[in-house]
Amino acid sequence: MIRFLFSFFVMCVFAVGGVFMYFYSEVKYDMDSIVNYHPTLTTQIYDRNDKLIANVFEGENRVYVTYEEIPGRVIEALVAIEDTNFFEHKGINLEAIFRAIIKDIETMSFAQGASTITQQLIKNVALSNEKKIDRKIKEFILAMKLENELSKEQILERYFNEVYFGHGYYGIKTASLGYFHKELNELSLKEISMLVGLPKAPSSYDPTKHLDLSLSRANRVITRMYEIGWIGRDEYEVGLKEEPVVYDDSLTQNKAPYVVDEVIKEANRFLPNLRTGGYKIYTSVDLEVQDMARKSLVDGYNEILKRNKDANASILNGAITVTDPLTGDILALVGGVDYAKSNFNRATQSKRQTGSSFKPFIYQIALNEGYSPVSEVADIPRSFDDGSNKEWNPKNFGKKYDGYITMREALKKSRNLATVNLMYSLGVENVINKLRDAGFRNMPYALSVALGSYGISPLEYSRFYSMFAGGGVATTPKFIKKAVSFTGNETLFEAEKTRITQPEQAYLVVNMMQEVVNSGTARRAKVKGIQVAGKTGTSNDSIDTWFCGYTPEVLVIIWYGNDNYTPMRNVETGGRTAAPVFAEFMNKYLEAFPETKRNFKVPSGVFHKIYKGKDELYTKTSPLPTQDTLPQDIGYSDGTGGGSSLLF
Repeated sequence: MIRFLFSFFVMCVFAVGGVFMYFYSEVKYDMDSIVNYHPTLTTQIYDRNDKLIANVFEGENRVYVTYEEIPGRVIEALVAIEDTNFFEHKGINLEAIFRAIIKDIETMSFAQGASTITQQLIKNVALSNEKKIDRKIKEFILAMKLENELSKEQILERYFNEVYFGHGYYGIKTASLGYFHKELNELSLKEISMLVGLPKAPSSYDPTKHLDLSLSRANRVITRMYEIGWIGRDEYEVGLKEEPVVYDDSLTQNKAPYVVDEVIKEANRFLPNLRTGGYKIYTSVDLEVQDMARKSLVDGYNEILKRNKDANASILNGAITVTDPLTGDILALVGGVDYAKSNFNRATQSKRQTGSSFKPFIYQIALNEGYSPVSEVADIPRSFDDGSNKEWNPKNFGKKYDGYITMREALKKSRNLATVNLMYSLGVENVINKLRDAGFRNMPYALSVALGSYGISPLEYSRFYSMFAGGGVATTPKFIKKAVSFTGNETLFEAEKTRITQPEQAYLVVNMMQEVVNSGTARRAKVKGIQVAGKTGTSNDSIDTWFCGYTPEVLVIIWYGNDNYTPMRNVETGGRTAAPVFAEFMNKYLEAFPETKRNFKVPSGVFHKIYKGKDELYTKTSPLPTQDTLPQDIGYSDGTGGGSSLLF
C-alpha cells in the first residue's frame, strides 16, 4: 500500500511537473510581448506655441509616459488600492490568494480576485481575463518569470501605459490629459485617486458618465492611503471634499480639422507609421490666429447671405490662408465655413479662377522688361483672336475706358483692357514662359491669363504672392516645422525658396498695390496703422471672388464662391465680398500681436523723383519715361527688352 501511495505521489509530481514545464515553454511568446513592450502610440500634432491641435491614432489612443515622469504620489495611490505589497512580493501574493480561495469557497464561485499589479499587466498585455485554470497557471508562471526579467519600475511603467482608463483613453497620461487637461505632475490627490481607481471598472467609473461613482471610488483610494499612513489627516480631509472639473472631449481633440488633414497628408510621406508611432509633430500654425481666420471667414459668408436672401447657403463657401511670406510658415488655414458639413478643403484642393488678382504678375513682368509704374498703356477696346479663330472682346468692369493710362492707375482701377493690351505688347508666349519658369503649373498659352482665367488653389497662390512682400523671393508654404520620434530623433523642415525677381523690382509692385488698397478697388481692406498692399479679383459672372492682401509680415488669401461653380450675384466682387474680411482679420491680428511690423522696407535701388508734379518711384531696370516719350505701343513685342529679370 505504501509502495502504491509512493508511486502515485511520484506520478502526481511528474504530472504536475510536466504540466508546469508544458506551460513554462508555452509562455515564451507571451513573455516576449511584455519584456519587449511596443504598444501602439498616439501621434500628437502641436501648434507653434506647443498647444495641442489634435491626437492621431489607430485603434488605441495612448500617449506614453516614462517611469521617471510619473510622480511618486501617483505610484503610491495605485499601490495602495491595488497591491499594497507590490514592492515586497515576487509577482504572486500568496496571502491574498489564500484569502481569495476562502472567499470563493464560501460563495461557490470565482468572484474574488487576488491579482497583483504584475498579474494585471500580464492579463492586459498577453492573456485574457477569463477565469480558467490553464490561463491562471500561465499567469502565475509569467508573473514569476517577469519579476526576474524586469524591475519593479519597469513593470509599473508598462502597467501605467497599457491599462485602459475608460472613455477611449489607454495609459494614465492619456487619461490625465483627456479627463483633466493636465500633465501628471499637475494633478491633485483627488484627481490622481480618480485615475488609479478607473482600471478596476473603466466603464462604471468613467467620470464623464458616472461622476458620483468615480468620486466614491477615489475616496476609497484616499481612505486607504490614510489608513496605511501614506498621507496625513489634512491631506485626507481636503482630498475627500474636492470635486475636480472633468472634461468630456472627443478622443482626437481636433481643434483645426482642415489643418490636421493637411498635416497628416504631408507627414504620411515620411512617417509610414504615423498613426501608431507616437510622434510629436510641431507645426507653424497658431491656434489663436486659426480661430481669428475661421471667425472672419464665417462672418464674410454670413454677410453674403444677408445681402442675398436667395443665395444657397449649402453651396456657398469660402477659404482663407494666412502665411508668413518671409518664412513660408502657415499660420492659419480654413478650407470651408463648416468642416462638419464638408471636409473638402477649398484652400488646398480647389482650383478656382483668380480674376483680376492675377494682374500684379503681368505688371511685374512688364516692370522687369523696362516699363515703369508711370509708363502708359492703352485702355481701349480691342478684338483678339482667342486661338480658335474666334474673336475675344474683353471689357472693363462698368464698360469705362480711359484711353491711355499709367500702369499704376490701371492696376489701381483694375482695368482689364489696359492689362490685356500690356500682355499683348509683352508677347503672350514670352509672358507665359516667364510665369511657367516661376512655377505656375499647367499655365495655358492664352491672352485671357491676363484677366485671371488661370485656376489655382488659395494655398498654392500664396506661394506666388509671397514674392512681393518677400523681396522677390517666393517661399513655398509649409505646415510642419519638425517631427520628433518616440525615441527623440528630430526631423526638421525648411521651406523651399525661389528668387523670382530683384527686391527693388518687387517693391515697385508692392507700392502700386498699396494704392489699390488706399484708393482703388480694395479700399475696404484698408487697416488703420499699418501698410497694406493687395489686389481684388472677380472672375466672369462673379463665380469666384478674391482678395489677396499682405502686410510686411502677414499674407492673407481669401476666396468665396459657390461649390458648384454657379455665379453669385454680380454685386459680389472681390472688393465687396473678400476685402472686408481681410480688414476684419487684420484688426483682430494687430490687437493680438501689436508688435507686428507696420511698414514695408524700401530696398536699396529704389529711387524717388518728381515726375509730372508727383513723387514717383523708379529703378535702374524700370527708369521713368522721358517727358516726351510716347505711350507704349500695343503692337506685339518679342519680349527682349532691357532689364535684369531673373525668372520674371
